[in-house]
Amino acid sequence: MAGQSLDPKHWVTERNDDTGNAFSLEIKQKVQEVTSPFQHIEVYETTKFGYLMLIDGFTMVSTRENFIYHEMMSHPALFTHPNPKNVVIIGGGDCGTLKEVLKHPGIEQATQIDIDEQVTRLSEEYFPELCESNNDPRASILFDDGIKFMAEALPESIDVIIVDSTDPVGPGEGLFNHAFYQSCVKALRQGGLLVQQSESPLIHMPLLKDMRQAMLDSGFADLQTLLFPQMIYPSGWWSCTIASKGQSVPIMREADAKDRPFETLYYSEQVHAGAQALPPFMKKAFEA
Repeated sequence: MAGQSLDPKHWVTERNDDTGNAFSLEIKQKVQEVTSPFQHIEVYETTKFGYLMLIDGFTMVSTRENFIYHEMMSHPALFTHPNPKNVVIIGGGDCGTLKEVLKHPGIEQATQIDIDEQVTRLSEEYFPELCESNNDPRASILFDDGIKFMAEALPESIDVIIVDSTDPVGPGEGLFNHAFYQSCVKALRQGGLLVQQSESPLIHMPLLKDMRQAMLDSGFADLQTLLFPQMIYPSGWWSCTIASKGQSVPIMREADAKDRPFETLYYSEQVHAGAQALPPFMKKAFEA
């Protein structure tokens, strides 16, 4: 009811003191709580959003809306690269991005590296629809340090790298710096793409700008930031940034996107095109 505080027995809230906002979902019960060697993971059954996973108190994924994030982290980059065959996913332990990547019949190998096996095991139990492609013969699921994996990757061996990470704190902190991006540049083939979730342009602009500059400083030739809604994340407005090795970010393969041989719930060639349109305040910030 308006004007009343939310009972923590019936609502779970992610509070962000740095940005002065909070987000809540009504819950039926907490169904799982695990402290792994890396982080604290909770799973709740909500009243309207299915299951909800939190990591270290931050909302990560819910049954109801996760398709927006997973589709936008996957399909724009895969319909931008001219012929992606070998994809590496850093993070993504809920396996939703892996599922979307493997919808593309041209993918020959998709390797997912997440440091925390508990995220995947809980996803198999509470988000099984996201794990439908885990046994695809093209999939390799590793529980290891993604930063180390990229540092040791063979030069020019990967077409697309998708960094489906948590925020730049804890285990995810090292995925937003020059050393990691330099490893990605080395591992990508010419014309290869890196795509990384890049937070909210409304409340995380300094981080987004720093991330873009670090990508350029590390050797990427061109960048493209795309926008999409994500209601369970701070501000409800999210972004991902594509970085291209050795050339400008190619234009979308619009005909292939339009004739995609699989179902999507949010992504389309029109949505892809619209997501590339940046509002004036973002253009001004990137030019500053």
